[in-house]
Amino acid sequence: MTYLVRDARPADLPGIRDIYNDAVLNTTAIWNEQAVDLANRQAWFDARQSQGYPVLVVADADENVLGYASFGDWRPFDGFRHTVEHSVYVRSDQRGNGLGPLLMASLIERARACGKHVMVAAIESGNTASIRLHERAGFVTTGQMPQVGTKFGRWLDLTFMQLMLNPGAPAPAVDKE
Repeated sequence: MTYLVRDARPADLPGIRDIYNDAVLNTTAIWNEQAVDLANRQAWFDARQSQGYPVLVVADADENVLGYASFGDWRPFDGFRHTVEHSVYVRSDQRGNGLGPLLMASLIERARACGKHVMVAAIESGNTASIRLHERAGFVTTGQMPQVGTKFGRWLDLTFMQLMLNPGAPAPAVDKE
């Protein structure tokens, strides 16, 4: 089957919402417990667009959204402006078909094109498929945080991973205005 990774459009938001809500309701990939409506995903999409950050989808020949990916600011302080945190989600019936690596590769290239230096992943420690996906993309584990979250009546551990997008790049010059 042929897949296309492209920029998301407003018409893709119902598919994005459905993938997001499935992850909320059935997995520990997202640590929210309430499903969201289309207005929520529209606000999220608009915020990403206004910040100049991508929302990508992988679609089949019929334009069905099979997965999505995005990144945004990691922390809201000036010193972290060269670091982004990302998300990659694939529709439950499409997992294992190689869509995650397609989205990840496109997202990494977009982050490099934006001049970002580091991409961060925050992954529930039991999500071995996501951890392996990140390792194959070159991410390394940088931290483990036991029991920092909860969902489905149990404590969740968090694994931090990161990818140096531009290894060896000098730090930006200090702006003296």
